[in-house]
Order: sequence, then C-alpha cells, then structure tokens
Amino acid sequence: MAPRDFFSAFKTLVALPLYATMAPLAYASGGHEAPADISKQLGFGFPITNSILTSLLITTLLILAIRFFVGRPKLVPNRGQAVFETLISGLKETLEPIVGKKAMPGAFPVLLCLFIFILVHNWSGLLPFIGTAGWGYTDPETGKFILEYALLRPHTSEANGTLALSLFSFVAWLVLIFKYAGPKLIWHDLFGNKAGKAELNPAMYYFLSVVFFLVGLIELVSIGMRPITLSARLFGNVFGGENLLHATGFIFVFYFLEIIVGLVQAFVFTLLSAVYIGLICNHGDDHGSEAGHHNDGHGDVPAVAEGAKH
Repeated sequence: MAPRDFFSAFKTLVALPLYATMAPLAYASGGHEAPADISKQLGFGFPITNSILTSLLITTLLILAIRFFVGRPKLVPNRGQAVFETLISGLKETLEPIVGKKAMPGAFPVLLCLFIFILVHNWSGLLPFIGTAGWGYTDPETGKFILEYALLRPHTSEANGTLALSLFSFVAWLVLIFKYAGPKLIWHDLFGNKAGKAELNPAMYYFLSVVFFLVGLIELVSIGMRPITLSARLFGNVFGGENLLHATGFIFVFYFLEIIVGLVQAFVFTLLSAVYIGLICNHGDDHGSEAGHHNDGHGDVPAVAEGAKH
C-alpha cells in the first residue's frame, strides 16, 4: 500500500467515527438499550451519554495508538507501519473483488473505518469497568450494588449507536453508487429490462419491462430496510453477548466466544456494506457488454453503459 493510500484511510478513520458518535443523542424510548445521560454526574453543561463518552475516548486512544506505532507513513515502512499495512492490505484484497476496482479507491477508506471502529467497540465491552462501573445504589435487602448509570458503555451495544453506523453506511453507499455508477446505470439496474429485445417478440419484451419495473419497486423497499437490518443484527449480537457475560459472571468460555463474535460481526457489517456497493458498482462492464448485444436501435442501453464508464 502506498503511503498516500494509507494516509487517506487514516484520515477517514480519524474523521468518520467522530460523526458517528453523535447519533446516540437521539435517545431510545426506554429499556437497557437506551443510552444514559451522564452529564449531571460528570458536571458537564451539555448533554453527553455514556456511549458517546466511550466512543470519544476509544476513538482518541485508537488514533494515538496508530500515530505512535506508525508515525508518518513512509515509502519504506517501519515495523509498526508494516504491521498495519499488512492487516489493511489483507482486508483490501478481501473486499476488492466484491466492490470492484473502479469503486474501491472511494469505498475502501469508508469500509476500513467501519471495520476498525466496530471491531474496537465490540471488544471494548470486554474491558474492565466498561458497562460495570458507574453510579447506583446499594440494595438494603441483599447488600448488592445496583448499577443505574454506567460511566462507559460500548458504542455498538446501544441501539442508537448501531443505527448511526447503519445510516452512515447507507449514505456512503448512495454517494459511491452515484459517483462510480451514475444515475443511468442505477436506473437500469433497478428498473431496466434485462432481457434482449432482439430475442423476444415485442409483446413479451414490453410485458417483461413492466415486470422488471415492479421488481424494482420491491427492491427499493428492500434497500430502505438495509439500515434497519444492519443495525439490528449488530446490536442484537453485541447487546446479547454483553448480557450473557454479565449473567454468567464473565466465564472464560463465553468471554472467548465474545471475542470471536465481536470480530465476526464487525466483518459481517463491513462485508454487507461492500456487497451493497458492489451490486451496482461492480458490474458496469457487464452492462456495457450486454448493451452491445441488446442494442434496440434507440441508444438507451448503450447510454447506460457509457454512463458507467464515466
């Protein structure tokens, strides 16, 4: 990886999580998944939740750690830079066939940021005092301390936190497909007739056009559900694992299992985000080749392919 590419990914890692941490300000209506406002306990004059505080602290520590081990990226990497570049290159080689070479330069910094941010926050719940230390009271009957407001909670254990990441992924998807595919290819991918006009009689061809248009409307509903499914999957696994550890007293087997779950869920979230981008951006050449075979004489499909090239 060239130093310029590494620095671009690093800048994205620095900037994007800071925006994502602000979403938990939209409080959930109730339940354990609602972020706790701890501004009064900390004496702050502005609202801040325990998940926002965790996000800011861990993101800051992550940035400082990368800067310490990597320093200024060089053409001949030092040991720390070589380790990070190896890990980043491995992730890039995994995602590039899915996203496509055309969209990869713009998509990879976003995907890298999502993976590292989610992974670190998934694992942060396994650290001492996160989710277990804070303000509460002692039950007079049992003598046990009841935690009411945790000082720190993982960003991904909050429903609003995972929803923020999903919405960020969705907005990035929109920007990338319009940049690397274009409106014409997007329209053709969603609503266009995929059949060859020369191979069918006119009645069947126009009937299929109506069918593909209706399928496109169903696909729009599916696309609109993506932020919900992405956030629910991540929140359910991390929140469930957090409660499992608390209920079992942090047994080693479950603790080790949550390390694996945290890694898998971070990769699944990133992989699905890459798949959504690749579904449109990674087959522009295919549309171009289909256009050459299914030209109907009006120039509509070739225009789509031409738009994909640019």
